[in-house]
Amino acid sequence: MKNSEKVHDQQSCTAALNAMSDSFYVIGGKWKLRIIISLRNGHTRFNEIQRSIPGLSAKVLSGELKDLEANGLIERKVYAETPVVVEYVITPYSDTLEPVLNALVSWGEQHRNKIREGVF
Repeated sequence: MKNSEKVHDQQSCTAALNAMSDSFYVIGGKWKLRIIISLRNGHTRFNEIQRSIPGLSAKVLSGELKDLEANGLIERKVYAETPVVVEYVITPYSDTLEPVLNALVSWGEQHRNKIREGVF
């Protein structure tokens, strides 16, 4: 019986690692979550987003926005005005990240406090 339990554990572990890998593919990296947070804070235009995130180049921002759009987390809206206005907005699907963002903020605060206290 232990072998079958071990296989089940291995399958569960593999499934969990695959799911985690998929998550990191979509929201991982240095900029994607920062961009989502910027959008959630009301920055909708390209330059607004870029200014709200220090160190983020236009080239990298452009690529990250395309990736986030391809994964359904943001939507690119083009308004036929002169000059053309482009805005980026979060989608309802991106709201599913809220518990993840809250958990990361909470963990980051706890970790920072431990570092300040020298508890390692």
